Amino acid sequence: MDVFQAIVLGVVEGLTEYLPVSSTGHLIVAQYLMGMQESAAISAFEICIQGGAILAVLGLYYPRVVEMLRGVIGRSDAGRRMLLNLILGFIPAAVLGLLCARVIKEYLFSASVVMVAWAVGGLAILLYVRFRGDHRKGKSLEELTPGGAFLVGVMQCVAMCPGVSRSLMTMLGGLAAGLSVAAAVEFSFLLGVITLGAATCHDAVKHGAEMVTQLGWLPILVGTTVAWASSLVAVKWMVGYLNRHSLALFGWYRLGAAAVMLLLILQGLK
Repeated sequence: MDVFQAIVLGVVEGLTEYLPVSSTGHLIVAQYLMGMQESAAISAFEICIQGGAILAVLGLYYPRVVEMLRGVIGRSDAGRRMLLNLILGFIPAAVLGLLCARVIKEYLFSASVVMVAWAVGGLAILLYVRFRGDHRKGKSLEELTPGGAFLVGVMQCVAMCPGVSRSLMTMLGGLAAGLSVAAAVEFSFLLGVITLGAATCHDAVKHGAEMVTQLGWLPILVGTTVAWASSLVAVKWMVGYLNRHSLALFGWYRLGAAAVMLLLILQGLK
């Protein structure tokens, strides 16, 4: 992997990780277009540069993080409840990931699966926008119940299928739990810190030595830094956009991406 490829993958990861469009699918396409061969080191690289996206959210939402830390030491009931909700949201994916990760990677990681997931997710978004009504109404994040947080966690499990999008499922889960779009988006971001952080640590420990040996430190550092910067841009833009508009744009985008993926599959992408 050269530095240019690391930059491209970092941009793709950062721009798509927190948007409801599936970073996995975009990384598959980016690799194919750059002629990169799949390997354990490349897969670990794509997971580990998520660390940049995690740092972006931690920086943007540091007041929430500080509040949860105060909750840990007994100085904030709201922070303690928030942390508990995030843990409840993380548990379903953690359990399912430990039980099914190998099977999912072996049978579901393909361009065809991503294409179908993109299309289905796009239709789901458009149907939600059509029938939900005013997307700005709903509960605040402080009103999220433990049961609602667990529901978001269950929905997150669906995103283990490549192309579904973790952000999409957690946002829809938050909306199903009665949150406003703004609150659902924020909870999705914060839950992503834990979920992505766990995945990053797992792959860094399991494949870190192999990744560094094959790729070197420079592409890893560049990719992570670029993912951090592009995540800052994407998160800020999406929060501002959804304060004024619905999720429909992402639904149409996913349908367009599915059509592009179909063309690539016909040209040999697997």
